[in-house]
Amino acid sequence: MRVNWEGVIPAITTPFNADFSIDYALQAEHAKWMVAAGCTGIVPFGSLGEGATLTYEEKLATIENLVHALDGEAPVIPMISSLSTAEAVRLTRDLQAAGASGFMILPPYVYSSDWREMSGHVREVLKATDLPCMLYNNPLAYKTDFLPPQVAELAAAFPNLEAIKESSADLRRVTWLRTLMPSEFKILIGVDDLAVEAVSVGAVGWIAGLVNAMPAESVRLFELARAGRHAEAFELYSWFLPLLRLDIGTKFVQMIKLAVEYAGWGSARTRAPRYQLEGEELASVMRTIEEGFANRPAPAGVA
Repeated sequence: MRVNWEGVIPAITTPFNADFSIDYALQAEHAKWMVAAGCTGIVPFGSLGEGATLTYEEKLATIENLVHALDGEAPVIPMISSLSTAEAVRLTRDLQAAGASGFMILPPYVYSSDWREMSGHVREVLKATDLPCMLYNNPLAYKTDFLPPQVAELAAAFPNLEAIKESSADLRRVTWLRTLMPSEFKILIGVDDLAVEAVSVGAVGWIAGLVNAMPAESVRLFELARAGRHAEAFELYSWFLPLLRLDIGTKFVQMIKLAVEYAGWGSARTRAPRYQLEGEELASVMRTIEEGFANRPAPAGVA
């Protein structure tokens, strides 16, 4: 299925059973729920999806499960994140065979490589597939930083590099990319509490986190921002921001999974080394979640 790289695309969480195996049935229903709410694709194995804790076999099974569940309704776009370039290449080929529609490519995420090394890694992945790909730039988390001229160099060499998830939290990067890239190259924001601001400078997509708990509100917010309906977008954003800020910090996976559980989509379980929150830390996050849900705006078109 063709990827258009626009709209709200969830970085889907991975639901675990009590024994920490993947709950594939819930995973499928969760993905279908978000697509039915207007999301335009699904990205498994991101940081939020706890990709680093999943086995190779679990990744293959997840793609087969999501592709079957969505049945052409939306593309499945796994993130390629591996400790070695050789495994990244093998995973790309195997996930394409399993039905992936495209890929989000992370540079080496443990070894903080330089430009020669990180570009070499990405080039090998791009050569391994003819499917459309998106580069994931998150220097805050992974210490590697693709500057816009470097992105332009990669895109010029590989036509299947069609988009970037820009998570530097520096909106000047979006503008800089727009000055260098052809109009068909898509820029997506990867930071939940910058979604509206990113649209104002040219982002056309949002790889989102809190969408896992509130897809209708996420899609509505992004559509209002893209339509230039600033007053309506600001009103919705003002309510949403405390929840969207759960996407920030070391324990964002635990926090967003708590919101997902509160929304009725399984357990907040996380695989070690992540532990679930406890004490005042847990209480503080739950106050934010409960207040957000209690003050949830009425659906569009409902008084």
